[in-house]
Amino acid sequence: MSKFKAWPKIPRFENEKYVFTEKLDGTNACVLVLPEGHELSNAPYELSLEPVARVGGNYLWAQSRTRFIRPGDDNFGFAAWVAENADELVKLGTGYHYGEWWGRGIQRGYAQAERHFSLFYYLDDLPTDIVRRVPAIHAATLEEARQVLIDHGSLAQQGFMNPEGVIMYATAAKTYYKSIINK
Repeated sequence: MSKFKAWPKIPRFENEKYVFTEKLDGTNACVLVLPEGHELSNAPYELSLEPVARVGGNYLWAQSRTRFIRPGDDNFGFAAWVAENADELVKLGTGYHYGEWWGRGIQRGYAQAERHFSLFYYLDDLPTDIVRRVPAIHAATLEEARQVLIDHGSLAQQGFMNPEGVIMYATAAKTYYKSIINK
């Protein structure tokens, strides 16, 4: 028996709004926070792996773009950082918290002495000082957003004049696009 599958609703172009952020040149990372006993629908089978930390009744895992990571089997030290900072990271709340792990020794490095975790498109107030937001670019068009970075350099690291590019989020289509300025 066939199952009916409707064509998806297409948003109106004239109603589309865009949010621009700086594309940081680091490595994709994620902190997953789940309370004990919480079952996440469609949770990956790898979730049976030991978490990197436990804080109270909450468990924390670390991810790269493609897999769960652990201290010792890590991605530029991100899992070790999650384990060391679990007391603060648990304040992000239940769920997947995606961002960029960037700074010293990762891709461009941004002339940093340390590394940072910046969340993608995070709207709420950050509950901890150890996590940043990927910087928003106040612009009306993609071209204008690119020009801001070309003229002023990175918004994440003032004075760093070699930013990677712009991320454009189309709010109605719920789609991300990237535009690279400097490879």
